[in-house]
Amino acid sequence: MGYILGISAYYHDSAAALIKNGEVISASQEERYTRVKHDSNFPHNSIKYLLNSNMLTLSDIDAVVFYDKPFLKFERLLETYSYFSPRGFKSFKKAIPIWLKDKLFLKRTLKKELNKFNGKLPEIFFSEHHLSHLASCFYPSPFEDTAILTIDGVGEWATTTLARGSGNNIEILKEVHFPHSIGLLYSAFTYYLGFKVNSGEYKLMGLAPYGNPESKQVVDFKKKIKSKLINIKEDGSYFLNMDFFNYATGFTMCNDEKWEKLFGFPRKKEEDQFNTDHLNLALACQQITQEIVLLIAKHLKKITGSNNICLAGGVALNCVANQALIDSKIFENIWIQPASGDAGGALGAAFAYYYLAQEKSRRVLASDSMKGAYLGDSYNQDLIRNVLFKHEFTFHQYNNEKLFREIATQISNEKVIGWFQGKMEYGPRALGNRSILADPRSEKTQKQLNLKIKFREGFRPFAPSVIEEDAKKFFDGDIFSPYMLITNPVSTNIRETLPTDYNKWDITNKLYFKRSKLPAITHIDFSARVQVVKKETNAKYYSLIKKFKEITGYGVVVNTSFNVRGEPIVRTPEDAINCFMNTNMDILVLENFVIYKDELPEAIKSEFNSVEFKKD
Repeated sequence: MGYILGISAYYHDSAAALIKNGEVISASQEERYTRVKHDSNFPHNSIKYLLNSNMLTLSDIDAVVFYDKPFLKFERLLETYSYFSPRGFKSFKKAIPIWLKDKLFLKRTLKKELNKFNGKLPEIFFSEHHLSHLASCFYPSPFEDTAILTIDGVGEWATTTLARGSGNNIEILKEVHFPHSIGLLYSAFTYYLGFKVNSGEYKLMGLAPYGNPESKQVVDFKKKIKSKLINIKEDGSYFLNMDFFNYATGFTMCNDEKWEKLFGFPRKKEEDQFNTDHLNLALACQQITQEIVLLIAKHLKKITGSNNICLAGGVALNCVANQALIDSKIFENIWIQPASGDAGGALGAAFAYYYLAQEKSRRVLASDSMKGAYLGDSYNQDLIRNVLFKHEFTFHQYNNEKLFREIATQISNEKVIGWFQGKMEYGPRALGNRSILADPRSEKTQKQLNLKIKFREGFRPFAPSVIEEDAKKFFDGDIFSPYMLITNPVSTNIRETLPTDYNKWDITNKLYFKRSKLPAITHIDFSARVQVVKKETNAKYYSLIKKFKEITGYGVVVNTSFNVRGEPIVRTPEDAINCFMNTNMDILVLENFVIYKDELPEAIKSEFNSVEFKKD
């Protein structure tokens, strides 16, 4: 058994992944090519990259595996509409023709799309959605034996799956089925608080700490949620009161009128300012989500006896809940798939076929086998030089040592850097190859990045990248994520003292109060979404941060994804140039080429002024 191609598509975050003899070779998301965020279309460009970069045709592929089973999804659709009938007839009328035309006979559609590539069409297989998630986190993990937990919106039927991985086998132990879903509950709050579903959940997570944990209103909101919206059992199983939700058969997530009556305020519109009600409801939602995750984890520990746990599914991207799980000490070790959402399902589908259908033996690595999630496109120096010549850019080319010293110095002088290196990351996080970098010590950085670079909401926090040996110097905790999937408290020795009435302040005053010696990455609750950088995983990024430490004494920089609001992370040098020229970034680094914006002629700057970015 040689190459296996995994595919996820037709919902959101379509992607393709390639493995060979159980080894991750390459993986990429379609949005990076089409520039359509969360693109759900067939990942034609991603597959083309996987084949071309590895000098393959379809004839070299032994099997193609799709990440879920359309007939089971269709069954769920019909049973749901039947159960809630006559509610949802308009939604049913809209959905059924699409399913009958395109989605139900998916194998035919996949064959049609794959036949556009050179080579003989391999056999096509289908994995169940949650099995793909389970496989995506178990097989690359460093654990021989582990508990596995997948929580998301919904797959075919499952919304929460408890399993055990051992050797090369996955045993599913328990499931919660649609319409009961933690992921959809969280999305309903995302919708009610004015964010976009399937992309705004992480904004809700970032907003939650602005709520007042000492407020009686938060306690009251949690009581109302538990009494009216969700019934939570001791083992973490749960049931939603569907009288308050519309997502099963309607076009919105919840019944706005019932939620307004329950919580005492109307659904927030996107343009509305945040008030105390919004902040406290966000906090209540986050706390209840964490409570459910911990109850499920305790039960999973009880039925598996394992000291390890692996996570995948959209809720595994909730880094605050992940940290709560670590703090609980329920499990000794945790590993989270960096592409935990549906994009990662492509990789999981390929793994599931290889290990479960083909019954291949598994080799476990000491850290993990994801190669730092650096699995996408890369560009050589000649190609980048040609792009710069094409635009008549003034540029400098430095060797590595001078590059690290120059860029670290510029960051220490509060310059904002577009940093483009090596292979593109797989998953939603920029991990030092498609990143915007800045000085975490500056009080100006957060506001500057949010309002003038990223064009996004001012309350949004920024993440730090810290070299491995300095992690415990600046952050508390025994476990640190190389994939930016866990929050760690900022160390008490660099914190500032908060005023006694701090929790009563409004969001703006809280936002710009200096909370630590690293204000740009210290969130409102003294947390930070840390990425620990190891020399063996990303030597160039590590060396840059190490040089920044030599200059400043701090082995940590701000790392945010190289994109603006509503746009996918940049993929190509051209993408990076467009983003750089249409924001207030100061310097662009493309491999070892450096462009200083203040050196560029006005004629070149005006050439890019027409580029418009989409709203999220």
